[in-house]
Amino acid sequence: MTFAEPAAEICAGERDCRHGRSTNGCDDCKVRLFSVCGALEPAELDELDRLSQVKNFPAKAMLFDQGALAGSVFNVTEGIVRLYKSLPDGRRQIVGFALPGDFLGLALMDRYGVAAEAVTSVRVCRFSRAQFLSYVDGKPHLLRRLHEFAGHELSLAQDQMLLLGRRTADEKVAAFLLNLQARYGRIGSKSVNVPLPMSRQDIADYLGLTIETVSRTLTKLAKEKTVVVVPDGVRLLSTDRLDQLAAA
Repeated sequence: MTFAEPAAEICAGERDCRHGRSTNGCDDCKVRLFSVCGALEPAELDELDRLSQVKNFPAKAMLFDQGALAGSVFNVTEGIVRLYKSLPDGRRQIVGFALPGDFLGLALMDRYGVAAEAVTSVRVCRFSRAQFLSYVDGKPHLLRRLHEFAGHELSLAQDQMLLLGRRTADEKVAAFLLNLQARYGRIGSKSVNVPLPMSRQDIADYLGLTIETVSRTLTKLAKEKTVVVVPDGVRLLSTDRLDQLAAA
């Protein structure tokens, strides 16, 4: 699946249409301060705003496929996206979950290295990759911000390698919950309640476990009063215990 470059849109009666935004455009964006856009001044934001197109994706919709031409980049502003690679034997390996504020599609390759699929309803700002890269070239402060985000993504990739290494199921699930709590906290939503909009199968595919093992491990942690499983996720009752497991 590939995207054509967005066509010009005509918005009757609105001279300053923002393609689905409020009239203040980027100024009203809830994720701007902790996204790459946080490095930009108001005039620069207005310029970036004119390059973007707001897109909404329902749950299970594909933002882009692995191997497709990388014609667009995406700033996630709402919802959760699963990132995965398809393996030759038909299985998939989930390599990460994108949260609001994350930028997708900026790899140097001309094709997407992973597939991106909406876990929940997702809203993004989509940019032509060529236009966005041209825009970045003239703004070294934005380039530095992108490098910071690339470093964060590298850290997450290293965490993923550790998760798939020689760890027990308990240690993997504990580390996953703490990492996700920290990531929610990074975007201003830190709480003992950790939402898990992704399925147990998604978590299993991310941690290199079976769905039965993930469910059994969460049940075990609940019996130990380390967590409480709630309808939309888990409540962390003992982060000390989870820290002990994750650090093993």
